[in-house]
Amino acid sequence: MFVLAAFLWFAEPAPLDMPRAESYLVTGTNGTQRLEDRFDELDLWTSRAVLGRWKDESGRMLTLARLDATAPLFPGPTMTRGKFHRNIEPLDPKKDDLRDTAISRLSPFDLPEEPSKPRQGVRGMKEVLYYQGTNETSIVCAFLPEKALSWYLAVWDLALGDDFAFAKEQFEDDFLAEWDERVKEGVRSELETLDGRQKRTEAAANARAERSAKRRVQPSERELLRADAEHSVTNFLTWHATSAPEFVVLDDLPRELAFVTTLTNEFATMRRRYAETVPTSLDVSNVLAVARIFKDRSEYLGALEDNEIAGMEWSAAYWSPRRRELVAYLPQEGAKELLKTIRHEAFHQYLSYACSMMSASPWFNEGYAQYFEDEEATDWEVEVDLDQLAEMLQPVMMMDYKQFYDGSSAERQLKYRMAWSIAYFLEKGAPKVRFQPFKDVKRRYVDALIRTQDMRLATAEAFGGRELLDKFTSEWLRFWKKM
Repeated sequence: MFVLAAFLWFAEPAPLDMPRAESYLVTGTNGTQRLEDRFDELDLWTSRAVLGRWKDESGRMLTLARLDATAPLFPGPTMTRGKFHRNIEPLDPKKDDLRDTAISRLSPFDLPEEPSKPRQGVRGMKEVLYYQGTNETSIVCAFLPEKALSWYLAVWDLALGDDFAFAKEQFEDDFLAEWDERVKEGVRSELETLDGRQKRTEAAANARAERSAKRRVQPSERELLRADAEHSVTNFLTWHATSAPEFVVLDDLPRELAFVTTLTNEFATMRRRYAETVPTSLDVSNVLAVARIFKDRSEYLGALEDNEIAGMEWSAAYWSPRRRELVAYLPQEGAKELLKTIRHEAFHQYLSYACSMMSASPWFNEGYAQYFEDEEATDWEVEVDLDQLAEMLQPVMMMDYKQFYDGSSAERQLKYRMAWSIAYFLEKGAPKVRFQPFKDVKRRYVDALIRTQDMRLATAEAFGGRELLDKFTSEWLRFWKKM
């Protein structure tokens, strides 16, 4: 089996999960409405405590955390990042009960009544405690380095067939005993980089906090989300975070691609286009778009599995409203194809925020996502009988996602292109219809979806009745027959 030192060299980083959000619509004193994200306190605490995870091909997973903040004792009401940030309490390393509570929140199994100690002291450590009890599938070890002010926790999930006694011996010899030595010697390793990057990240965070304190201004939800997103990759050698005011891109793409600059420029441009094309009445000034780009498909599929997302194995990307992040990978076709995918998925991301995280109708959501993939495209990509499609148009506009995705691959592709044709007509054809009867359809749809929280009712209200919907169908048909 791998010794732990080799494990750290050959294991792949497993970026940390973003906290799971619940959305609330909040009305301000001036009557404006905004989306407010609230989280389980444990999710926020865990995302801050865990420094990194590494996984090898055999399924071994090493999770490293620093226990410097008190863990929540009981599940409580959800809260904003700001409230969590204001209420966070340092964990006193001398208080064993607080330490054990924190460890219990991260352990894969219940803690034993008493931790055990190594047979002999470990070089460079004030104290080392093992918490796995009789369980031999994972090593759960809390340790306090000699010069540290906080406890650390390592959870090493072993592979099937690993010899537990041997793994524990290697853990002490190649992880704990080397912890301080690697830093002293300046050896270029994951551990040294982790420690150094963490200190630099903390120094930057402390400097920002000091500036905020001087101004007596609390960090905004957007700033705290950015810190969460950047923290999720800070301690990985191959990952990078690129930030702009409205978004942050996390990636492990090779630097020589010079693609991230293109992507970030594209992100800024596309988000402006989305807002111009599909405006919202909500105040979204505190929203931050997070995108996570993996270097290949295998990493992407691993992320799907880790997040227990079923049924998306066929996808090239997905938008996760619960985690508030767009996830994609660099396909074999290259950066140009990835940009198309990002344009598509980033619209789903934008529309989720614009509609207060209410699911928009497939005709609207998928239609405009395809439209923004390539605004100049006019190709149906499938064989079509326009008169027959005109009869299907209104039923498709009233479909939910189960109905929209049902059927064969060819049937789904046809419904996708019908949705695209609606968006294309609204942008290119509808403005030329006499008296512009469809001018306010998009605005009415978004407003109705926020208010009713029902995609079908939103469609009905957007068109205001059967008469306008019938006219829409006839004008749609006339437009496409002329194309």
